[in-house]
Amino acid sequence: MTKEAIFEINSSEAFLEAALELFVYQYDNNAVYGEFCRRIGLHDPKRVQRLDQIPFLPISFFKTHKIRTGTFDPEMVFVSSGTTGTGDSQHFIRSLKLYEDAFNHSFAHFYGDPSEYTILALLPHYLERQNSSLLYMMDYLIRHSESPHSGFYLYNHQDLFYHLEMLKKGAGKVLLFGVTFALLDFEEHYALDYPDLIVMETGGMKGMRTELVKEEVHARLKKGFGVEKIHSEYGMCELTSQAYSLGDNLFQTPPWMKMIVRDQKEPLPSRETDAVERVEPTTGVINIIDLANRDSCAFIATEDLGRRTPEGAIELLGRADYTQVRGCNLLVI
Repeated sequence: MTKEAIFEINSSEAFLEAALELFVYQYDNNAVYGEFCRRIGLHDPKRVQRLDQIPFLPISFFKTHKIRTGTFDPEMVFVSSGTTGTGDSQHFIRSLKLYEDAFNHSFAHFYGDPSEYTILALLPHYLERQNSSLLYMMDYLIRHSESPHSGFYLYNHQDLFYHLEMLKKGAGKVLLFGVTFALLDFEEHYALDYPDLIVMETGGMKGMRTELVKEEVHARLKKGFGVEKIHSEYGMCELTSQAYSLGDNLFQTPPWMKMIVRDQKEPLPSRETDAVERVEPTTGVINIIDLANRDSCAFIATEDLGRRTPEGAIELLGRADYTQVRGCNLLVI
């Protein structure tokens, strides 16, 4: 399947076919991922016929290895914020056009064309460092919003408050996108009554505040901005696509991306090729398939906990505790 064709996926059957095709391709052409698969006992990639049989590369490998499928000179290397003290992840981007297509299609799938919005970005610290995938995405969306009021904000909360007060008088659709700690800092000093505003947080305190449970964060932000729902974006340096929550911390993915909940104590894929597909647990660690990660690794085991709702959404529950995990250790390769 071509890079362009992944954005035309519209069924679970088409997703499975594309995922299995990409798995074989990355097994054969991604040295780190291929060796990881062989170290856990998978020597014939064509025996994999189901999603639960695909090995998921621990996301920490992006901190310790160069994760590339094929040989290429990257147009960009995105670097994570590295706030956990365990080093920075690197994502080698072969094609910025593919990255732009992915986040454009992701945004449009849930919100429509960015040209229909005024987009405000409250991103302190991100504006002070380079090679941030979030900053790249927001800069692109702002430039394509076609609103003269769109733009970035660093610490100038008073200026942001002034513009929001002006925009709520009739500027159409307005989206305020901010890192969580910055939105909390803003609402502590300013109060808005702006029911039509879309407030979208990225999650995490980025080491700037004591961690709060998501329900408390959203309650404070809803009160401070005068909105009924807080939206969220789930993205990371290691991904090319994004999942979104339109409220209540319940995330959906675009058709070429999938969140899979796995048992925290059973990290290895199913070894049975003829057995009935393993039942996905309700709560566990999140695995992600991002078919737009064609040039790195599309199959990533995150360190986030989630719960799948009966409607199929994923509720984020926080970070995983790996003290109870049994199975393979991270490999030295």
